[in-house]
Amino acid sequence: MTAIRAPILLIEDTPSLQLLYRAALTQGGYSVLTAGSAAEGMDLLRESSVQVVLLDLVLPDRDGLDLMQDMLTLRPDLSFVVMTAHGSINKAVEAMRRGAHEFLVKPFDETRLLNVVSNASNVSAVKRPRPKLVESAPVLPALAAPAATNSFIGSSEAMAAIQATIVSVARSMATVFITGESGTGKELCALAVHGNSPRANGPFIALNCGAIPQDLLESEVFGHMKGSFTGAISDKPGAATAADGGTLFLDEICEMAPALQTKLLRFLQTSTVVPVGATRPKKVNVRIVCATNRDPMDAVRRGQFREDLFYRLFVVPIHMPPLRERGDDVIEIAETALARFAQEEGKQFDGIAPEVRALFRRLPWPGNVRQVLNVIRNVAVLHDGGVLTTAMLPASLPQQAQDALISQRPVYHAEASPTSEPMGLDSLLGRPLAEVERMVIAATLSRHGGSVPKAARVLELSPSTLYRKIESWTKS
Repeated sequence: MTAIRAPILLIEDTPSLQLLYRAALTQGGYSVLTAGSAAEGMDLLRESSVQVVLLDLVLPDRDGLDLMQDMLTLRPDLSFVVMTAHGSINKAVEAMRRGAHEFLVKPFDETRLLNVVSNASNVSAVKRPRPKLVESAPVLPALAAPAATNSFIGSSEAMAAIQATIVSVARSMATVFITGESGTGKELCALAVHGNSPRANGPFIALNCGAIPQDLLESEVFGHMKGSFTGAISDKPGAATAADGGTLFLDEICEMAPALQTKLLRFLQTSTVVPVGATRPKKVNVRIVCATNRDPMDAVRRGQFREDLFYRLFVVPIHMPPLRERGDDVIEIAETALARFAQEEGKQFDGIAPEVRALFRRLPWPGNVRQVLNVIRNVAVLHDGGVLTTAMLPASLPQQAQDALISQRPVYHAEASPTSEPMGLDSLLGRPLAEVERMVIAATLSRHGGSVPKAARVLELSPSTLYRKIESWTKS
């Protein structure tokens, strides 16, 4: 006979659905308290010791989100699973952002219901006070150890807001979708989410979907059985199995092939994996964090990324800002990196000269934090110490060119100056393709007041790509 587990509070106003869900939960070994309204649900919560609440977001007497907030105020240790119809997914996503553990889109099957409630019960059993980001010395993104819980370097408002979001979301099972340019610290953000969650002692498995050949990616994610394909000489657990009890970080998620996207969606819905060549699914308990340096909505519009998978993953978005939008954070990062790399190289540096600080503030840093670390590493390796001056910087950082970049003054070709006649097809014919590209970019920059981000959106390029093109023109 199945042992009775911790009681579940089910708040559902449709009698037939209430009976259906209660029967499934009871058969799964749970004792269930049922309520048909928000008021009845609140009364039962006060009278019982439930740890998990299964909540319909559309109730006759009150908004489900408001009820959840009041219940969490009364009992911060509760785990919520919210239910909603397909047309109200945005409301479910908002519930996740406010602290819900998971959401179910009606209709859902019994297996899905039991899997989600089981996960919520497990989290509730180990629930602790809302974690805080560790206040110890920060770890550089490129030097971060797995499962590091240290905060980011930088005291800008943008980074403070990101850390607050991490603290809020870490305690739940909500999927986190991290966006940002290359080098902004997306993996460090994923590590912070993991390290400040109840799963901190579990594994953190990172997989770069863009660095693995598409024909091998399924095996890397879900594993394979011996003999399932040429070269499969033994059974291999995939990243999803390796992350059981912890966090699976899928970097460059928009590079995943459509066929594998379908299997990933099923994995998210069932919490089970089927290795290549296997016939039996295996249940795993994994929290998903994903990241991309592309615009995920644009990938959806282009048909490169499944819309249903996007909405399944895009629950709590975190955008990592580019370094050029983080004010003096670049100075803090450079100083910390200089001290760290100098220690590694056995040298003594005495800080950063004022003119270098001023230059660093002006640079656009298209490679973001990763580029800063590379520059400082270069200085620490090639120089003996002292104060870091502009003469020590790599030749790839000419001050004059970078000043033009950060002030967003585009370098125009003579035929593409703002005062020239508007470009027509005849004016482009007979010119080399590289010259045409330069003219189009220059004209677009002129039309948008020299704003690289605005021009990049119009041209469907990343700002960092546009910065690199302009920089190459200044050197020619």
